[in-house]
Amino acid sequence: MRGWLLAVCLVVAGQVAAQEYFGDARPDAPELAARGSLQVGVRTLVTEHKDQLDLLHASAEQPNPRYTRKLTLEVWYPAQLAAGQKEHTVYTDVLGAGPNDPKRPNTPFQFNGRAARDAAPAPATAGTRYPLVILSHGYPGSRLQMSYLTENLASKGYVVVAIDHLESTRADKANFASTLLNRRLDDLFVLNTVAAWAKPGSGNFLAGVVDADNAALIGYSMGGYGALNTVGAGVSATAAAYVPGGALAINQQGNPQYEAARDPRIKAVVAFAPWGGANKIWDAAGLAGVRTPTLFISGDQDDVAGYKDGVVKLFEGTIHADRYLLTYVGGRHNSAPNPPSPAHWSNPDDFQSYSEPVWDSRRINNINQHFVTAFLGIQLKRQPLQAYLELPPLQADGTVKEDPGLWKGFPKRAALGLEWRHLPAQ
Repeated sequence: MRGWLLAVCLVVAGQVAAQEYFGDARPDAPELAARGSLQVGVRTLVTEHKDQLDLLHASAEQPNPRYTRKLTLEVWYPAQLAAGQKEHTVYTDVLGAGPNDPKRPNTPFQFNGRAARDAAPAPATAGTRYPLVILSHGYPGSRLQMSYLTENLASKGYVVVAIDHLESTRADKANFASTLLNRRLDDLFVLNTVAAWAKPGSGNFLAGVVDADNAALIGYSMGGYGALNTVGAGVSATAAAYVPGGALAINQQGNPQYEAARDPRIKAVVAFAPWGGANKIWDAAGLAGVRTPTLFISGDQDDVAGYKDGVVKLFEGTIHADRYLLTYVGGRHNSAPNPPSPAHWSNPDDFQSYSEPVWDSRRINNINQHFVTAFLGIQLKRQPLQAYLELPPLQADGTVKEDPGLWKGFPKRAALGLEWRHLPAQ
């Protein structure tokens, strides 16, 4: 009898999982987590960044080998669906810790998405093109690991381009030095690529649709590192020594080539659990180079990026940027990804690579949708959403008094476990 009940439960659980869409709002979701009014399309594109330093094959005998970095992109956008076309797709991602790990072998898995594959783009209204959001995953990670957020933003009038960073995904994870070097270079290359696609007559489906001059970066973990490095946080001399042959000097604070590459098209950054603050990646001068408004999001028990010696250090050190810090009390490093799929449950390490031990991932997803919607709406669309970010400051004991009347957009009693800080640019 017990075995029969277990079998029934497994069948029901499988049916529920098959119908689940990550990012759907829980009943207690904050107001701005709700999906927008636009239909969403999704396409997979591939682009090639030619003549790049092949760091993994550099040697004393051949210090400057070159190769082409093939980058797979997932693009979400406002869409016009054809008759009978539905906002449904199935994404295929990879479990594991990287190639050649027998304890966690690379294994494909699938999950549902609320987007219509290869749908026609919706023309921008009133001649205004959709702002661009570029998303950068962790190490290792993938372009698909935050689909709850990418789909949500596309439904609100953004074109979202998520990158599979070569040598940094679960499918092709390689030496960490490649990730340190290439995140900023990949981000800027994708920005330039989308800008070319956006031009009328380019032949790309985004021609006349996306506004690459009005862009934001969203980065998780090493993606957060790359985003900050892209907008002015030049790495320290100590960090430059982490990469053989002095290659990381191209991303170093004080390097004229680096300083000249600051891109004014990037108007905002969202940094989820950004790595580097606890690892001497930046000194004070490097962090002071950031002038782009930034929303930091972290758990106060983050044991990968660090919290007080990591994310808080970055938040406090980016003194020339208007910045916010959302903290999940009791949260660890997984403040950004989708919930674990059913496939993750077969291996504790795979499960823990997406899950949080205390927080429900779906609740985190909804809260992220809410605050990112407000922040990007202000920075990229000039929407009157500032009240959603004017939350009570920390009190003397480092906590926020629970008062639902002070947390605009949150249901009664639903702000528990969150802390909020704001520091204006100096």
